[in-house]
Amino acid sequence: MTNQRPDAFQVIADPSRRQMLQLLLKDSLTINSLAENFDMSRPAVSKHVKILHEAGFISIQNIGRERYCILKQDGFSELQEWIDYFDKFWTTKLKKLEMLLSNKSNSESLTKLGSSGAKK
Repeated sequence: MTNQRPDAFQVIADPSRRQMLQLLLKDSLTINSLAENFDMSRPAVSKHVKILHEAGFISIQNIGRERYCILKQDGFSELQEWIDYFDKFWTTKLKKLEMLLSNKSNSESLTKLGSSGAKK
């Protein structure tokens, strides 16, 4: 049995989980404090928290009887790596297009200069 990490994009596809991440931007919160912000049962919130934890978006720290949810970079890093890959792809494509257009513009300018000189 492999302990495979959930897909980061599937994790953030859920609006409730995205809202939980936004709430945790301000401060770490207990699971009960998170649950107060949603119209769902405590077990449902716990299920979302578990998914966020397994995907590396949050860590859970036990302090006394409370379990605190704290933002963690791992899940976000996975998203950023995927975005960076395509960002590099498009940057390369746009630079090639820019070079092509620049070369075309320069060649058209030379053609115009050559043809204007031939008319004399």
